[in-house]
Amino acid sequence: MSGLIDLDEVAGARSTHKFARLSASKARVVLDLIRDEDLDRAREELQFCDRGAATVVSKVLESAVSNAENNERLSADELYVAECWADEGPTLKRWRPRARGRATRINKRTCHITVVVAQLSEEELEMRAAQMAASGRRSADADRAARVAASKETEEETPSDDDEMVEEEFDSTSAESDEEVAIEQIENSDQDLEQDNESTDSQSSDEAEVETPDDNTEVDQQDEKEA
Repeated sequence: MSGLIDLDEVAGARSTHKFARLSASKARVVLDLIRDEDLDRAREELQFCDRGAATVVSKVLESAVSNAENNERLSADELYVAECWADEGPTLKRWRPRARGRATRINKRTCHITVVVAQLSEEELEMRAAQMAASGRRSADADRAARVAASKETEEETPSDDDEMVEEEFDSTSAESDEEVAIEQIENSDQDLEQDNESTDSQSSDEAEVETPDDNTEVDQQDEKEA
């Protein structure tokens, strides 16, 4: 099956997975679920699909979206699954033993899965923008731009490393100055204590001299009494 959309005329991209180890009939059942669906809707269908082919088809779809974003500079919010098909690939022949010495052939099918994503028309984009504006929601690109702007604002508000280094140096110098002042106060208090001790010692020595009488004076007083 060939593609019906010409990517030279329509903005879009495609991705192909060749020699997938599953039959084309099983892949077509899953591809029918996402054909002509919005990208978000297609992702939901593949996420909750219980078939094994959904995993392979999901990888092919994400590859096509990446090609559209990186190569064609398209937004993922504006894409939909334009085409998808599965072509039969070569069949691998294997043999299984059976009863009475017989053997049965096993056919291991392969297929080539192709997914094409294209940009929505202008009318559909305008309709979607009106619906999102009415519901108060924003697109993924708008959310991303808002997050980037918020991160830039926070970076401007947060101080730089140089400012932090200056603050740390200022804190260290202030701490050193506080320590010096405290040491000077302790030394001054020690000097005051020493002076107080010296003054108290001198006063105590003077009082002792005054209180202790002289031995000669006592002898003179006794002689006077005898006379």
